[in-house]
Amino acid sequence: MQHLISPSFLSADFTNLEREIMQMNKSEADWFHLDIMDGVFVPNITFGMPVIKQIKKHAQKPLDVHLMIVQPERYIEEFKNSGADILTVHYEACTHLHRTVQQIKSAGMKAGVSLNPHTPVHLLEDILNDVDMILLMSVNPGFGGQKFIKNTYKKINQLKILGEKNGADFLIEIDGGVDNSNAKKLIEAGADVLVAGSFVFGSENPLETVKSLKYLNF
Repeated sequence: MQHLISPSFLSADFTNLEREIMQMNKSEADWFHLDIMDGVFVPNITFGMPVIKQIKKHAQKPLDVHLMIVQPERYIEEFKNSGADILTVHYEACTHLHRTVQQIKSAGMKAGVSLNPHTPVHLLEDILNDVDMILLMSVNPGFGGQKFIKNTYKKINQLKILGEKNGADFLIEIDGGVDNSNAKKLIEAGADVLVAGSFVFGSENPLETVKSLKYLNF
């Protein structure tokens, strides 16, 4: 399977959001990555259901919604109704992770679980066969435009080994600091999905930048 590209709209121009959506519709992006932050789990606040609903009206790609919020289980139905296709919650934010994953699947969405940079991958062993995706944060969550943490390569490798050991089938998504200096190495390490925000939306030609990530033409 060729890897997937999920541009992060946290870095989009929100004064021209429809234009940004239409541009990404034309691009070789596979998903739209939407970061939801509550100012509690992370020190930042982004946007919520009303904005997701507006994006869904125009998006021609699945919405890859990443919840950086406490008690995400309270809002699963609302995110489904807003248009989320893939819903990722943080291991660190879920007291009853298995239950939350089952709620996401019961609502008809793909279920993902994310790990902060300092959280070891072995803590997910008991949930690997229940999830569709594991998102490894390659920066500390909360803000766009941060520097990539190189320990991520080792975590991808550890996660691949753990998945094979348990006969689990899930995608590995990388979020944070992804650009032309590390994209190829991340895919070679075993990543399946690359999230890129400022590298895409801050570039002179976002369509070409997405294409370069898709085909690793650097």
